Amino acid sequence: MIRVEHLTKTFGGVTAVDDVSLHLREGAITGLIGPNGAGKTTLFNTIAGAFAPDAGRVTLAGEDITGLPPHVLFSRGVLRTFQIAHEFSSLTVRENLMAVPPDQSGERIWNAWIRPARIREEEAANRARAEEVIDFLQIGHVADELAGNLSGGQKKLLELGRTMMTEARMVFLDEVGAGVNRTLLNTIGDAILRLNRERGYTFCMIEHDMDFIGRLCDPVIVMAEGRVLVEGSAETVKNDERVIEAYLGRGLKSRPGRERRA
Repeated sequence: MIRVEHLTKTFGGVTAVDDVSLHLREGAITGLIGPNGAGKTTLFNTIAGAFAPDAGRVTLAGEDITGLPPHVLFSRGVLRTFQIAHEFSSLTVRENLMAVPPDQSGERIWNAWIRPARIREEEAANRARAEEVIDFLQIGHVADELAGNLSGGQKKLLELGRTMMTEARMVFLDEVGAGVNRTLLNTIGDAILRLNRERGYTFCMIEHDMDFIGRLCDPVIVMAEGRVLVEGSAETVKNDERVIEAYLGRGLKSRPGRERRA
């Protein structure tokens, strides 16, 4: 789906992403993990068009999308969510969903006079789609609540729902579990799995909760100091000496009692 080839992004004298190459396979839920400062979010932002890379290339299904701005990538089905939800706080959950589809006739004021029937038709279609998303995510009880009043976990569900209001091909999830209670986290995980298995969504997600990563993701890519350190299954990377050292600053072999447990 997406190939990243020798991608580099620097800020002043700091190299945040350092010659990164990876492949995000179509139909997979790829986990991206690593210690704070590893370059994960910068990599997301560079692939998703928020930053222009200093070197390297990004392709989507063979098409070069390097440096394209987010709104162009959105039109091509590349979406992302944020660690801090970006909802329209003064709109209801339903209205937040209905605002997502691009190129709505109602966005042009003259259409209110010359094409009112088309506006009503599109609005009805968007409302029907929003209701489907609300049912899918089981958030009917807050559908008419102002989005600014939602809990952190409910806002993350809303962000996920907004990706369902357009033809998403690749969705980047930035710490979808941050600040979310365990019950809602399980609900979010169920929704991601269903979107992947039933609707063919491809995901790449930054996350620190290894239980959550282990449940959803294969493969898992580990970054450290701006580079890809290792890639494999959740169980493989969790027990990799390089990963343990990147997180803890020392290898597993140096841990007391290692020989007895082996």
